[in-house]
Amino acid sequence: MIALKGQPGWGTTLRSAFALGILLLAGGATAHAAEIRGNVDLSTVPDRDGVELTIYNSEDITLVREKRTVSFGKGVNPLQFSWANTRIDPTSVALRFLESGRDLALEETVYPHDKPQKLYWKVRSRRDVTAQVEISYFTSGIRWKADYVVISDPDERVMRLENYVRIDNHSGETYEHARTRLVVGTINLVQKIAELANISRDRVDHLPQKRKEEYRQRAIRKAMAPPEMMAMAEGMMTGASMDDALERPKEISKEGLSEYFIYTIEGTETIPDGWSKRLLSFRADAVPMQVRYRYWPGEYGNRLARLYLFRNDGASGLGTTPLPNGAVRVFQDDGMGGLRMLASGNITYVPIGDQRTLDLGVDPEVGFERRKVRVWRDEFWLRVKGGSLLRRLGSPKHRVDLKHTVAGWDRHEQFVRRIRNDSNRAIQVEIRRPTQGDVVFKSGLEAKKHDYRTVAFTAQVAAGEKRDLPYELITRMGRNAKRNAVTVEAIK
Repeated sequence: MIALKGQPGWGTTLRSAFALGILLLAGGATAHAAEIRGNVDLSTVPDRDGVELTIYNSEDITLVREKRTVSFGKGVNPLQFSWANTRIDPTSVALRFLESGRDLALEETVYPHDKPQKLYWKVRSRRDVTAQVEISYFTSGIRWKADYVVISDPDERVMRLENYVRIDNHSGETYEHARTRLVVGTINLVQKIAELANISRDRVDHLPQKRKEEYRQRAIRKAMAPPEMMAMAEGMMTGASMDDALERPKEISKEGLSEYFIYTIEGTETIPDGWSKRLLSFRADAVPMQVRYRYWPGEYGNRLARLYLFRNDGASGLGTTPLPNGAVRVFQDDGMGGLRMLASGNITYVPIGDQRTLDLGVDPEVGFERRKVRVWRDEFWLRVKGGSLLRRLGSPKHRVDLKHTVAGWDRHEQFVRRIRNDSNRAIQVEIRRPTQGDVVFKSGLEAKKHDYRTVAFTAQVAAGEKRDLPYELITRMGRNAKRNAVTVEAIK
């Protein structure tokens, strides 16, 4: 925020945390002292040439980089920067010269005590020159979230996928014509922040308490921010301008604590303070998809879920960026110019090459029953009272005594999964059956182990068909149990 002193209506302020005042002063030290006292005119507020926001959502950090063209006079040029009523981190503010670097030098940065939430840069110029400068800093209060619109074709073979990003700006600053970059990914900061929160005492104990806290917060922000962001903010990328950074190809970055992806939304947008804005990120018009029905209790609960499956790869017209998690709404083209809403929910982060499912809920045209047909027990072993002798029930010369106790047995359970397809097309059903204990899964199905406790099998069900899928579970109990896993046995 800039106060325009010596101008009409100077008591008001410009609502721009970026506003730079060019203080046209006659001399070096005298002019600087006068500027600190505020007894100078502020004659020029140059417009932005460009602004870029890199929004790192998970830690509420946004890197702001903005360019301005400034006219410098020979000698000392004090520049004023204010962050009043904004959420800018003053310790992160940096000034860099993009042009005329040999003629310009930043000699000093001053935080005046009598003017809070302001700083002054003292720039020395060897000659009268007009040059571009870049200001970078961190702010908070800017968040983004993604949402998707999916529209399948009438035959459910391909779908249109649209991705939007909604940006909420509560930073205290309006950003005009901003390029927006989004950081997708999560940084594991727990251990690093714990270390930084207890910075070595010999490094900070001599500082005042306020400076200790600033030192600590700055260190934590460095840990939170991806290395590329910090490099830009602190001027470490000395040869790279904002445009250079945008020209670099998008890529997955894996460094130290972080695995993240930065991508740019095409074009520019004005994002006012206190507003939300929804921007189109990308659109793919013919993404191949599959329809599946799954009874997977661990993932979809105790129901047969109808799903759309798609893959984030080049063959799908996607695969150039990971897809961020967000809300999704799913529609189907009815073939007559209208849309039928199928479901709404959420989609999780999709790396390049990964497959994701869209849960459409229960299909009323597909029935699913779970029936237990029969239960019995056999293979009993008895323990003689007062001893450790075990005898198998039914063995020769064995007499049952009421004083004997049951030491082990096998429990048999016969089940049927009945699927009724009342739709006008064939469906594929995938079933996972979790088990507990030492279990034998016996069936005529083409079953296989999904993991050491889960059996998986599939079935094709034609349109209008009702199909039963029978199987038997044999659970070994007591001394009969040898392992905590499932075994699959096929019945020919």
